[in-house]
Amino acid sequence: MRGVVQTNASNATEEVEGILPIDVPDPVMDLVLAAIVLVVGWYLSKLAVRLAGRTVAQRIERPSVTRTVLRGVRAAVLITALVVALSILGVGGTEIFLSVTVISAVIAIVLAPLVGNYINGLFVLADRPYEIGDMIEVVDQGHVGFVEDITMRYTKIFTLQNTFIVVPNAEIQSRDVVNYSAEDERTRLSVEFEVTYDSDIEVARQQAERAARSVDAVISGGPDIRIGSARYAAAPVCTISEYVDSGILLELYFWLNQPYKQALARSAVHTAVRERFADRDVEFAYPRRHHVFDDTSGVAQVAVGEARRDRVPAGSSIEAGDGSGEGEGVE
Repeated sequence: MRGVVQTNASNATEEVEGILPIDVPDPVMDLVLAAIVLVVGWYLSKLAVRLAGRTVAQRIERPSVTRTVLRGVRAAVLITALVVALSILGVGGTEIFLSVTVISAVIAIVLAPLVGNYINGLFVLADRPYEIGDMIEVVDQGHVGFVEDITMRYTKIFTLQNTFIVVPNAEIQSRDVVNYSAEDERTRLSVEFEVTYDSDIEVARQQAERAARSVDAVISGGPDIRIGSARYAAAPVCTISEYVDSGILLELYFWLNQPYKQALARSAVHTAVRERFADRDVEFAYPRRHHVFDDTSGVAQVAVGEARRDRVPAGSSIEAGDGSGEGEGVE
């Protein structure tokens, strides 16, 4: 086989020399011919991807696997062209094998993290935690966005801030990934708020549910949503979460059709709840502090007027004047 390749290369070199009007040294001709082979191989790789793309896409439903297969086809054509170019330059199979061996040793020692990314890329493609087009969140990193591309080395994510990040597969495999688009894009959110103990709890719960239903992004009702063996009401539901020091903690649950509108929907629900509570005299709770002084509180120092300080017993009162110091007294 090696003799056949060298013979073909020699014949091609002789044909090229016959075309040229001047004599060109053989090493230069070999370099030119090798460059031509590489250029032709580059265009052939693109043509192979274009011809095989539709067939591969029809047989493989997953876009990530389709892209990986097409990248492999292109890499195979380029490697073949490179081998032919090296044969033209006189590099035989033994030299190529030794070169591959040396490169593999360098990769194993120096580029181990890169190899790890490729291995984890195989697990990402096999386990299918997400697919191109899914909205995901990489926990502990705060990355939320849509998967733009999945390669053997990294995952490319377009964030909701219209930026993109590239996360190595070795890193993303070690993180928890939340997939908001897995089979069903409907997403459940909740908001919490406190109302005073004097407020009508039933009225507060009803108005909170109506406020959530008034938001366009929120699912207002319909059949229950089934997740596994559990069923959840599609309409907003407000429940009593806890009795706290300053009031009653309520939690409002609601569903969204589009997961990428979480921040806007949560803000709109908060606004609608506030407006409805204001119209129904439902008061939000907040921490309050009452300071009580009696006979056991000791003696307090109070400043009256300008640079005047009197010792006033606890429990006594101060009559305020007009600020000029006149008409002020201590009872």
